[in-house]
Formats: sequence, structure tokens, C-alpha cells
Amino acid sequence: MSIQLTHLSHKLNFPDVETALDDPDGLLAFGGDLSPARLLLAYRNGIFPWFGEDEPIMWWSPSIRGILNLAEFHCSRSLAKLVRQQSYRVTLNADFNQVIQTCSGIPRTDNGTWITQSMIAAYQQLHRLGYAHSVEVWQQDQLVGGLYGVAVGKVFCGESMFHQQANCSKLAMYWLVEYLQSNRFDFIDCQMVTPHLATMGVKGVKRSEFVKRLHQSISRSQNLADDIWNPGILNG
Repeated sequence: MSIQLTHLSHKLNFPDVETALDDPDGLLAFGGDLSPARLLLAYRNGIFPWFGEDEPIMWWSPSIRGILNLAEFHCSRSLAKLVRQQSYRVTLNADFNQVIQTCSGIPRTDNGTWITQSMIAAYQQLHRLGYAHSVEVWQQDQLVGGLYGVAVGKVFCGESMFHQQANCSKLAMYWLVEYLQSNRFDFIDCQMVTPHLATMGVKGVKRSEFVKRLHQSISRSQNLADDIWNPGILNG
């Protein structure tokens, strides 16, 4: 049995997400590039890149999408205690480059990483253009936790997070949720539901529902101010 998979050319387009494969779940296309225009088009249509160092660029839209409705964020007792203690400084867009570089170095079971050098360069460019953002958790001047992602409309598409002290990735998520709620965002796209994300309230929804809500958020955001991403302190 042959598998039909779209090979992207220089043209700036993607196939309909409902044509994604069932196995592997969500694989939609391969090829193309990681230009800002193509990445933004992908995110605005519920698609994201995910591939290894020696693989072609592969584009995905899973049948079940992990999302965090902001009002449903679960703050555990230990996390609430950490928030009250204010032992760490939490910032927005203070050091995007260090966050993505640290995320790329997280040990993984296959001894590889999906945050390749080409991915790092592409998201650094998106950051310079004002689309990719980071949250940093600092212990004095040492980065001990953080996350980064891409904002489209009133949706934050999370890409990766890390912690070097207990609960510091969750602390970054807590303050991101607070910030997004204060700026009338709709939800966080977490791509997939993992055990770690599930503890924070991330749930799975069907791809069709996710894409519908994503497009509604993008449409709604056209009438709202979007200049909210200036570097600053989130918990001060």
C-alpha cells in the first residue's frame, strides 16, 4: 500500500489539514522551508514543523490537539506555594536566545533533538520580527526555567519548555497564563497531551474543533491591540 504525502515546493501553501496521515498521526507534508512567511502560514492553519537533524522538514497537524483553556489551568499546591514565595524572577522576552538554546539541549530518550540548528535560526528570526516569545525564570542571574512559542491571533502556540530547578517550567507557564488572561487571549496550543502537560490542565480536542477555534481567535484579534510583547518582569 503506497502513502501519498505532499511535497511542498517554493509555493507558499499547505494541503488541507484533514488530509494528514493517520499513521504516523498528523503527518501532513514535507519539504518547503522555514521562512517566517511559511511558519506563520502554518501556525495560522494549525500546522507545525517537527523533524530531526538528518531528516527533511516535516509538517504536522495531529488528529487530537492538546490545548490549555486559560481558565482551566491547574495550579498545584506546590506550585501555588512557589508563586507566593517569589523566590524567582520571571520575565518576558528577556533572553529568547538562551531559552531556545537551553530547550534544544534537553536530554531525550533517542539522544537527538527536534530543535535543530535550522529550527533555532528560524525561531530566532520570528522573535526578531515580533512573533515568537519567551518566558524566563531566573534565580538571581541564572536561567533555571522557561518556555517559548509563537503568538497567532489570540492563541499562544507553545513549542518547548525546560526546568533546572523543581517546578520552574510550571512557574513559567503559570505566569504566561496570567499574562495571556490579562490580554484577553483564548487558549494555549500545546500540540499534544503529555503526562507533564496534563497535570497543568491540558486536554485533547479534535483537529477540526481546534482549527475552528484557532481561526475564530485570529479573526477576533484583528480588532484588538496586539502590541503586548515588550520585555518586562511578569511577577513584579
